[in-house]
Amino acid sequence: MVPFALLDGGIDLRQVVMHASPVAKAVILILLVFSIGSWVVILRKWALYLRGRQVSANFRALFKRSSNWQDIKVQADRYAVSPLTGLFLAGYNELTYQLKVGQEGRMQMRRMEALERSIQRASVVEMGRLERSLGLLATVAAVSPFVGLFGTVWGIIDAFQSIGSVGNASLATVAPGIADALIATALGLVAAIPALMAYNFFQGQMKQWQAELDDYALEFLTLSERNFT
Repeated sequence: MVPFALLDGGIDLRQVVMHASPVAKAVILILLVFSIGSWVVILRKWALYLRGRQVSANFRALFKRSSNWQDIKVQADRYAVSPLTGLFLAGYNELTYQLKVGQEGRMQMRRMEALERSIQRASVVEMGRLERSLGLLATVAAVSPFVGLFGTVWGIIDAFQSIGSVGNASLATVAPGIADALIATALGLVAAIPALMAYNFFQGQMKQWQAELDDYALEFLTLSERNFT
């Protein structure tokens, strides 16, 4: 008798898992953990990038219409999710540290190069924050098919062992091992494909973020040079 039920002409996956070998169960568990972990990262990153876009647009509008950067500094906590805020705070802090009263009685900064380095460091930090956890998606996309392949090979080996021990190749003999193999293959793809698609999508988003950070950094440096040199 085949050790899993057929419901309405289909396989009862719960019964398949319950009757799977310990190795097959371990493979299934690993792939489920990979899949759940990748979906957690996908949803969190999607929410972070979507919120970051909205807040960045609002912060950029505030920056353009404000004539006093100290007012922006006071409101910075409201825009903390935007990476542009990190660049502004780094630039603002370096700028206020450097400012001194010049010969003409106006505030001037001492070294433009130091301000540029502060902005660059802040850009690296913000990009690192945006990229955090994306490595998990790359790992899941790369490893899951091989874990599924291991489960497939193990299921086939188990099917051949059953044939050898029973002495015939009936459906009841080979079905458990073949079922384990197919489930492992399917779960490997289910875990890997969304992770790979999401990783590639987020890499495209990262390029857009980098371009936006570079554009804002140039705008900040231009205004600083125009007003304080």
